[in-house]
Amino acid sequence: MYPDLDGKVAIVTGSTMGIGEAVAINLARQGTRVVVNGTNKKRGAEVLSKIRSFGGTAIFAPADVSGPAGVISLMKIAIDSFGRLDFACNNAGNEGRGFDTHTYEEDVWDSTIALNLTGVFLCMKYQLKQFITQYQSNKDKNFSASIVNMSSIAGLVGGASPAYNASKHGVIGLTKHAALDYAKYNIRVNAVCPAVTKTPMIERFLDTDPTLVAKWQSMHPIGRFAETDEVASSVLWLLSNQSSFVTGSSIPVDGGWTAQ
Repeated sequence: MYPDLDGKVAIVTGSTMGIGEAVAINLARQGTRVVVNGTNKKRGAEVLSKIRSFGGTAIFAPADVSGPAGVISLMKIAIDSFGRLDFACNNAGNEGRGFDTHTYEEDVWDSTIALNLTGVFLCMKYQLKQFITQYQSNKDKNFSASIVNMSSIAGLVGGASPAYNASKHGVIGLTKHAALDYAKYNIRVNAVCPAVTKTPMIERFLDTDPTLVAKWQSMHPIGRFAETDEVASSVLWLLSNQSSFVTGSSIPVDGGWTAQ
């Protein structure tokens, strides 16, 4: 579907499970060389095995992207392995458990913001540095790059945890700011805002609060949760040249949730 993705290099953070895994696998099916990222080496190896089973190319870069050291390590592995970077999907995040602001645990706030928001900022910072280096070294100025940040419908409406809502709103702000600043370098930056998606995160909620999960499902006019491949399809479109006039956008993939 996307011949321009063939032979390119992409980093997908948080890609050892869920949406990130689906993005990594679908990119590899298009011929993209993928840097799979996460902190669980066993899961990383499993994703690599899936990609290599159909002839795809991928490496695993174990790194915690909530701090600069992890992001710098991830970038070094990517560039040392493939020599360049063309795409990034900044997907790593957690749900930031808890609901009420007046009882919200401060350590949960700190860890959620660190991964969901600061992590996206740090990844963008070092990805953009690499993209600008490549842009400046490209004499024909044909270089182009694309970043897709994983926000959420919780970045558009309220109703999740204080830290999750704040972090996902923040991702949209970072996305818009970077889209304006880096368009002159032929770098596009967009965000995807999924509604509830069938991931291990939802499985944890099914164990602890199945009534809440049933309530969430009922809030999707389409009548079900998203599949990870459905969200991944939106990411691939935004990374590809088929969305070449799209930047600074935050696209709901939500089964109609935010149309209500």
